[in-house]
Amino acid sequence: MSRTRSVAGSGQGIHRRSVLAATGAVALSGGVGYALRPSDSQAATAGESTTAVAASSRRAPAAPLAPYTKGTTVASVAAPRGGSGSGYRRLGDGPGWRRVVRSELAAPKSGRAGRRTALAAFVQLTDLHIIDAQHPLRLEYLRSADIHAWRPHEALTVQGAIALVERINALRGAPVTGAPLHFAMTTGDNTDNNAKSELDWFLKIMSGGRITPNSGDPRRYEGVQNSGLKQYWQPDAAVRDSDKQAGFPHLDGFLKAAIREVRSPGLNLPWYSTVGNHDTLPMGCYASHGDSYLTELAVGGKKLMDVSAAEAQRLQAQIKKARDPQGVRYHDFLKSHARSTRSVTPDERRAPFTPAEYLQAHLDPAHRGVGPAGHGYSLANLDAGTQYYAFRISDDVIGISLDTTDSGGHYEGSIGTAQLKWLDKTLRDNKDSYAVIFSHHTSKTMTNLRSDPARPNERRHNGQEVLALLGGHPRVLAWVNGHIHKNVITPHSMSGGGSFWEISTASHVDFPQLARVIELADNKDGTISLFTTLVESSAPHRTDFSDLSQTGLAALYRELSLNAPGASTSLGGDPKDRNTELVLKKGATTRG
Repeated sequence: MSRTRSVAGSGQGIHRRSVLAATGAVALSGGVGYALRPSDSQAATAGESTTAVAASSRRAPAAPLAPYTKGTTVASVAAPRGGSGSGYRRLGDGPGWRRVVRSELAAPKSGRAGRRTALAAFVQLTDLHIIDAQHPLRLEYLRSADIHAWRPHEALTVQGAIALVERINALRGAPVTGAPLHFAMTTGDNTDNNAKSELDWFLKIMSGGRITPNSGDPRRYEGVQNSGLKQYWQPDAAVRDSDKQAGFPHLDGFLKAAIREVRSPGLNLPWYSTVGNHDTLPMGCYASHGDSYLTELAVGGKKLMDVSAAEAQRLQAQIKKARDPQGVRYHDFLKSHARSTRSVTPDERRAPFTPAEYLQAHLDPAHRGVGPAGHGYSLANLDAGTQYYAFRISDDVIGISLDTTDSGGHYEGSIGTAQLKWLDKTLRDNKDSYAVIFSHHTSKTMTNLRSDPARPNERRHNGQEVLALLGGHPRVLAWVNGHIHKNVITPHSMSGGGSFWEISTASHVDFPQLARVIELADNKDGTISLFTTLVESSAPHRTDFSDLSQTGLAALYRELSLNAPGASTSLGGDPKDRNTELVLKKGATTRG
């Protein structure tokens, strides 16, 4: 197949070597950062890996297709039927979102569509929050003080995420340039409770397999949604709970369907993984690894489901204000409520996983899918105890995945000195390549500077320091992240001379449950354009309360998330943060 191709009718060429990325992006390093070479795990299987990935991943399309809108939010978006009135709202087909050209960093020049050449295209998924909804350590009871603390659709995260994978698989290419989609990247909070059950489900969703989204009793659901407690939606019961009073439906057989086996096809393009705070810390906030009491509760047969609003408020304040990052008060809180717990079926699969176990699970050949081996992580990461790495996307573009979590506790992020130096060195060593940075936390949420227990003598660095470093590298194009559950795109023009876009994408656990396609194109006029296009899952916009199939549940997942008390009604954020063309000046290069 020729490596050079122009898209007829669109005037947008595909870079002569960009197809390399579509056959599996190549690792630059093992995540330690001192040698730009294939990772140990990938080098050992290089021949087999390249063949397998090339055989099953994307090629340049056989016929012109750019620009196109099918399957994207440019064409249509799920929207409430009958406007935004009160009560339970049903979804239907809504008008698409237009593309907004943003020129804060550079002025767009006329005729660029006929000149541009595609450099790379990929998909970002973020904050999937795959939830073991029956896990004994979940904090659902905080809902007595804050309606946002529990979502009525949390039992359906697996079905919803599979439908998102199906949508990505159905995309014909990059919507604007027509380039092949080179890879997908998850930017953290892949799991919710730092539980091994959730990690297993996440990896099977991404790489393919059969999943039974149930833990504990294999025959029935055991959790807050069949507890009889009125503060939670009781879909199968006659209880007049608070959500039904707000219009939520009674759905016979819902919980039985929610824990039924489902199948994921797995992504049909290579995918990479970035770690988030919920993947590192139990409940996303506690540095409780090694606390045997919390581990015993996680796998044991007791679950706390109800506390007073005053107690919930105190616990929530401790979490939000980082008063208990080590989980000491949380430990004591659970002990004090031991007599209030309900019996559930114990399950060893609910145990928390360590950073090393997170790496090992990604490296497991059973979760390889179309690759690459380790999904960015390598044996070098395992040896060094790191979760950051770099990889080559195409001849002209590298990707860098950061670890912005702090095992010392709290949900906000930062990075250590060793990683900051590695980031600077990686960019310097690849100064002729454009760079896309991936992380879980945004620049504004990297404020957690407490010591990392794994490296007690290492200084931590905030988001402003990372911005300053990136600003000194003119070939950085974008910093892509999540965490805030909002679509926000921020221009950065730094004193160091560099300018780039920070692209934050909303969570797939909250409405409107989106992923984002990002395209990089050289306009051949001294500017670069980054195109962002949001996509929904493959589930139909309209729901049918009698359809409890895998697809029907995925549709309900979206509609229930719209109606979750306290859910945002902003429908994906401001238009300037959704489907965009982001223009910036081409950075300096040593190649002339």
